[in-house]
Amino acid sequence: MTDSVISYREVMKPVTLDVVDRQLIHALDLDGRAPFARIADVLGVSENTVGRRYRRLRQAGVLRVVGAVASARLGYALWTVRFACAPAFGIPIATALAKRPDTFWVHLLSGGTEIACTTQSSIVEQTDVLLLDKLPRSSRITSVSAHQMLHGFTRLGRWSALSDEQIAALRVPVDPTEEITFDDADRRLGQVLADDGRAGYGELAAVSGLSESTVKRRIETLRRTGLLSYQLDISPRALGFQSEARLWMIVRPSAVASVASALAEHEEVQFAAVTTGPANLVAAIACRNATHLYEYLTGDVGSLDGIQQMETAPVVRTVKRSGSLLPL
Repeated sequence: MTDSVISYREVMKPVTLDVVDRQLIHALDLDGRAPFARIADVLGVSENTVGRRYRRLRQAGVLRVVGAVASARLGYALWTVRFACAPAFGIPIATALAKRPDTFWVHLLSGGTEIACTTQSSIVEQTDVLLLDKLPRSSRITSVSAHQMLHGFTRLGRWSALSDEQIAALRVPVDPTEEITFDDADRRLGQVLADDGRAGYGELAAVSGLSESTVKRRIETLRRTGLLSYQLDISPRALGFQSEARLWMIVRPSAVASVASALAEHEEVQFAAVTTGPANLVAAIACRNATHLYEYLTGDVGSLDGIQQMETAPVVRTVKRSGSLLPL
């Protein structure tokens, strides 16, 4: 747990974003490690303004930049796992899951009777190891289902705030065809960046055993080849979106890609992914309140052709966001 992560319950009131805040969020989504001076130049504001806005949003628990390694290129498969459990044991089981280094995004759902988490398994080195053998065993867990995430769909949605020219000035070109190795020093760099994508080169050099100049060149290379990217971890509740939910949908196979793409265009959707299993599409959504959630489900989602069945599970508590455990 780091001091940069703030519990939702510590946020006294929702943070209001103005135009510059939204532009900064969009800029960081394009290049999470861009120097404040470069962002300031593109936005047409001072470097001090950018730095001050970033620190305000981070300290308020609104956002942080996290590094993400393209695990599929390293032979890993991502899974979303659902646990059903006795109500009184939801929090301790979710907490135990969140403390594991191989889990991400652990949520307590449906009044505390269900847990959802993301994990990964090697499809190269551990082909003979069953995923569920690695997960906790407890008589209080009444059912478990695991679904491999085959393809993800994400979009900035409500945070898009820059012009095409500004986007072009900040976007980092990526060439995924360039061959590159990923060694132990890279793994150590990735572990630090997963908690803070803007960690200083001195800290990165200390954990990797490389010089600061070598670290800088290395993470630029990893980024250029697409093996490392920077993502924004945004807290919807810190911004006043109090009704979060997970949607599991059974979609007609011929419509899965089009429905997922349409969902990714909705400002309520944080991500959508095509999965294996009976429910072949999962989405994470954030709405202002229950009324907004109702209107979104019956309107925008209900109008999509191809959805045959849908299950909605409200998020009661987020125990782990990205790779960081949250205070309870």
